[in-house]
Amino acid sequence: MKAVGYRKCLPIDDPLSLVDLELPEPVAQGRDLLVRVMAVSVNPVDTKVRRAVPPADGETRVLGYDAAGIVEAVGPQVTLFKPGDEVWYAGSRLRPGTNAERHLVDERIVGRKPRTLDFAQAAAMPLTTITAWEALFDRLQLRIGKPADQGTLLITGAAGGVGSIAVQLARRLTGVRVVATASRPETRAHLEALGADLVIDHTRPLSRELQDAGIRWVENIFSITHTHQHFPELARVIAPQGRVCVIDDPETIDVRLLKARCASLHWEAMFTRSSFETADMAAQGRLLTETAGLIDAGLVRSTHGITMGTICAADLRRAHAAVESNRTIGKIVLAGF
Repeated sequence: MKAVGYRKCLPIDDPLSLVDLELPEPVAQGRDLLVRVMAVSVNPVDTKVRRAVPPADGETRVLGYDAAGIVEAVGPQVTLFKPGDEVWYAGSRLRPGTNAERHLVDERIVGRKPRTLDFAQAAAMPLTTITAWEALFDRLQLRIGKPADQGTLLITGAAGGVGSIAVQLARRLTGVRVVATASRPETRAHLEALGADLVIDHTRPLSRELQDAGIRWVENIFSITHTHQHFPELARVIAPQGRVCVIDDPETIDVRLLKARCASLHWEAMFTRSSFETADMAAQGRLLTETAGLIDAGLVRSTHGITMGTICAADLRRAHAAVESNRTIGKIVLAGF
């Protein structure tokens, strides 16, 4: 089967940084689904792994986490899906990636694809949806429903893939006031269109931006990017007994700044459940299927930004370069072989 991978860590402008491959056909075992991959998207984690995680000598690593496709075969222990089902998922860091014509994935981390999205639109969303959902509802412990006492949620760096879905989930499923940060006119407009109650500029002191908007502090913070740069300001604006959730890999931060307000710091890593096969691993499949229902009901929209060609080395190199530029709005997708 066709696939795309890398043999050594190289800059993305090197033609050998990602190469086309021919690999053996995988076989479904246990709780595996064998999925015919129709579309994939590129996440920052793809570029980080390509740059920093060399394969073992003589081996080639296939990247890719997000995928949307069609189940072709199932392992003997599968109970949730059958051949012909259309699915979407974000895969596991412990297995070969989705940049291949066929891919094996544990059924517990797979959801049913939204009926109203095509494969490219669907492939844009699984990893960011899982990350945003777990951050909001498992780490920050926002309550689904519309209670009026949930206060304010601040989402920093909200215009990318994770922020775009987090704004929508928080706005549609909870009663929080959603404050998002962005610095460019186009990203501000993007967040306003997604439903953010207020968009502020993260190139200015966040405490001053919030004060100017009449907001004393925020009960919850979802810090998506540049946490080490913003952390002193985050500590200034977090409410007493508030919660801060971080998903990036910040340089050293002084967590003592949270002590006076008895605020808590939480990490979100969406690969934890699949990497450790936790008892609640199937929660990821359920949340993807629930989000598919929200999409089909018109309550949440795809964060698909652009389809940048087919699943081949040349187009994936272009997509990685775009993600590394940190200037994207929404997600970059590749569809077909």
